[in-house]
Amino acid sequence: MAAGIAEADLSASESGNSNQISIPMLNRILEPEVMDDRHEAVAYNDMDHREVNERFASDLIAIRQLGTDWLDIGTGTALIPIELCKRTDSSVRIMASDASYWMLEIARYNIEIHQCIARVQLHQGDAKKMVFEKNFFDTVFSNSLVHHLPEHDQFFRESIRVLRPNGVLFMRDLFRPETEKQLDELVKLYGGEDECGRDLFRQSLLAALTVDEVKEIVKPLGIPAECVTATSDRHWTLSARADGGKSFFVPAALEQIGDTTL
Repeated sequence: MAAGIAEADLSASESGNSNQISIPMLNRILEPEVMDDRHEAVAYNDMDHREVNERFASDLIAIRQLGTDWLDIGTGTALIPIELCKRTDSSVRIMASDASYWMLEIARYNIEIHQCIARVQLHQGDAKKMVFEKNFFDTVFSNSLVHHLPEHDQFFRESIRVLRPNGVLFMRDLFRPETEKQLDELVKLYGGEDECGRDLFRQSLLAALTVDEVKEIVKPLGIPAECVTATSDRHWTLSARADGGKSFFVPAALEQIGDTTL
């Protein structure tokens, strides 16, 4: 049996068929939660994230009434906050948080050369235990963080805690393919030419949640299934606006989110 694959057997007694059917399913294989090696951080920053970041920024700012105080959880080297600064007026301020010291050191350089110091504030902290006060941010967003976390309930609860009433929660990440064949096809399409890059992309896909798993995690938090959708052949997006008490969410401009074929 290949690594990361389990077989779900449908017996003859269960199916009414004399033949046993085996359906291969990919298991989740965890990645390190924090990328805190200088060389890894530099390599990550040097990868070409432009199209993915531009689409993320476009989809986020397509949502109306985002307010002016934003939080980016798992900002990495702050490339998305920088892209958002290009597309919004100076009233928007972004707290860019990450657990990695080296990611934030590179982020510090990036926001300086892009002249975003006045609008982007860097913060090192744990996404599962944030130091910010409740109801602190108008918009809370995150890109490609969830698949790094071994557990997710506390992360989503903390994201909601720091979100203001009627605020927007916007998150995107990879989702895990159903089969090893699908995994191989995605790596071939999007893993690039570099073998190391392909291996990293494969590991990220295997560490990712499925769309249904995300829906089940956020359901007890008042976020209905329609707020979580597959927005490409490998990405899910959570786009939700809280009610006044943050006990229930509704989809936030999902009709404006296009196919993320990046």
